[in-house]
Amino acid sequence: MPITDLLERNSKLYGDEIALVEINPEVQEEQRVTWKEYALIQPTSTAPYRREITWSVFDEKANRVANMLLSRGIRKGQKVAILLMNCLEWLPIYFGILKAGAVAVPLNFRYTSDEIDYCLKLADVDVLFFGPEFIGRMEAIAPKLSKQMLLLFVGETCPSFAEDYHRATANCSSVAPKILIDDEDEAAIYYSSGTTGFPKAILLKHRALLQSARMEAIHHATTHDDVFLCIPPLYHTGAKMHWFGSLFTGSKAVLLKGNSPKAILQAVSQEHCTIVWLLVPWAQDILAALDRGELKLEDYQLSQWRLMHIGAQPVPPSLIKHWMRYFPHHKYDTNYGLSESTGPGCVHLGTDNIHKVGAIGVPGYGWKVKIVDEQNQPVKQGDVGELCVKGPGVMECYYHDPKATAEVLIDGWLHTGDMARQDEDGFYFLVDRKKDVIISGGENLYPVQIEDFLAACPKVHDVAVIGLPDPRLGEIAAAIIQVKEGETCTEEEINQFCMDLPRYKRPRKIIFADVPRNPTGKIEKPKLRQKYCGVRLVEAQNKA
Repeated sequence: MPITDLLERNSKLYGDEIALVEINPEVQEEQRVTWKEYALIQPTSTAPYRREITWSVFDEKANRVANMLLSRGIRKGQKVAILLMNCLEWLPIYFGILKAGAVAVPLNFRYTSDEIDYCLKLADVDVLFFGPEFIGRMEAIAPKLSKQMLLLFVGETCPSFAEDYHRATANCSSVAPKILIDDEDEAAIYYSSGTTGFPKAILLKHRALLQSARMEAIHHATTHDDVFLCIPPLYHTGAKMHWFGSLFTGSKAVLLKGNSPKAILQAVSQEHCTIVWLLVPWAQDILAALDRGELKLEDYQLSQWRLMHIGAQPVPPSLIKHWMRYFPHHKYDTNYGLSESTGPGCVHLGTDNIHKVGAIGVPGYGWKVKIVDEQNQPVKQGDVGELCVKGPGVMECYYHDPKATAEVLIDGWLHTGDMARQDEDGFYFLVDRKKDVIISGGENLYPVQIEDFLAACPKVHDVAVIGLPDPRLGEIAAAIIQVKEGETCTEEEINQFCMDLPRYKRPRKIIFADVPRNPTGKIEKPKLRQKYCGVRLVEAQNKA
């Protein structure tokens, strides 16, 4: 069945129960707004601290979005993009797109104007929902977009080049449209990227989304009484597919706009959250605040919090040992996955396997896993090779990129590009990555993009970007810069030049040195890692 059936079921079974809560800790005054019935809500100059929505209204709002899209000529299989920060409107819009039979295309809110333009065109997008944070970026590319593309603004003061989302949907029917959707219909395009720059478009079907929902509920024993705290951005498959566990069980979820230790513990306490997914930096920040005495556990109601799980980057075993000293009653899990596998869970540790912390785990529900060599032959247990996964969550393809698809999808197996080994007990451990990707705080950084940017600096002769170990973020981007002969350059100058890069892409360490290249002109990054990562690893271990 399509994933939309779960929303309609929840509306019938749990219509008056809370489905979603949005919390913005930056606003001091608490204001509760419950959408008991659909209405055009005029936002105030200050966003409410807390908003909530029931399952029935969630479904009705999704139906209005679907009927609006159909009235504008959107048909089954057409692409509709979402460029929003986490908010209460995000998921109803997403499900409205699916109910119309269209394909939802979530966009990374960190994308630059050029990246937004590229992704819209790559996915053949016909409609874009965007929020106030993106007016400037959208204004820069609006003249380049197709005149037929419908731009819908989700916010207070609609710019002249877009239509107001609330007004566009206010008078649309709240009854589900009669669009036939099945498991094999296309559902969503999520973006990933290799090491060569702009993202690839990953096409997923409804069966993949449904698999992730069922798997999440099974892996974490989610029940209707659980409350899930969602902090990461919903454009990411990690956040979305973990929330699918709440969708599968009809349970409440909380969207927290902020990740400070105090905000997280307050949300868990006030909303009685039972399941929390954290990135490594957030868990480390909570522990550091507790160690310093800035937060005291007795100030919060945390006894109901039963599960903490982590994904998106390798997890230091020392972190979990530290965590368990403060939260000895917690179950713990880690999840491995990628957007090509419909997010996390194709490999997972399992809540009863804390003795194997450091491993990514065992095959997830419905998944098969193997490790192969360069000839695509299985390696001996204990040997290192490329991790491959197979299951109902494997992507359909890279949209408009058959060559890239053929490179990673072989006989139904998804070749992840990650190097791994399997121990004698059947648990998988990541060893290294084949792809030149830096994972910093759960975000993928692509060195070629940063290198291309730095190469434009007048004083830079050559540049290489590598990942260095970091105790908080997992990795940080380091730029090895070879200055032009006769020039002098300082770290401050490079940092100033990088101000035009998005903050998360800026190198956190600058090293002035020669950049080695092999006879074919390729940067010899293994040499750089051998030279600089060992020192940084010792520093990281000393800080841990």
